[in-house]
Amino acid sequence: MDESLPAELLARSAVLDGEIVCLDRHGKTQFKDPLFRRGEPRFYAFDLLWCDAEDLRHLPLMYRKIRLRSIVPEQGVRLLYSDHIEQDGEGLFRLACEHVLEDIVAKWKFAPFLLDQPTSWLKIRNRSYSQRVGGLEDITG
Repeated sequence: MDESLPAELLARSAVLDGEIVCLDRHGKTQFKDPLFRRGEPRFYAFDLLWCDAEDLRHLPLMYRKIRLRSIVPEQGVRLLYSDHIEQDGEGLFRLACEHVLEDIVAKWKFAPFLLDQPTSWLKIRNRSYSQRVGGLEDITG
């Protein structure tokens, strides 16, 4: 196990929601790189579900984000805080498509984290995402 990620976390223990990505030299995610162990993986954390044995899932997202910001270092190397946009989700999605990104995730800012109620968050996929062709579905059959 790589010890650098836990060493960056400013808590004894935590359960984070986020995504592991590898970035190219332009700072853009490359879908296949983590699959084939190419590049330096980084974990972008965008939600905090548990922290130091405290269950935070029942709390509103914005409170969980404040707590998350307090345990992810400002200048992290492998563990990074994924900020949020509170306005103009459609504009953000257009920008993601223009930059050929896979998707965006939308969460209700006052919603708890509920696994059995998928309405508290939504993954909005870029249907023209170029890296989907030749992605995981092509190597797994």
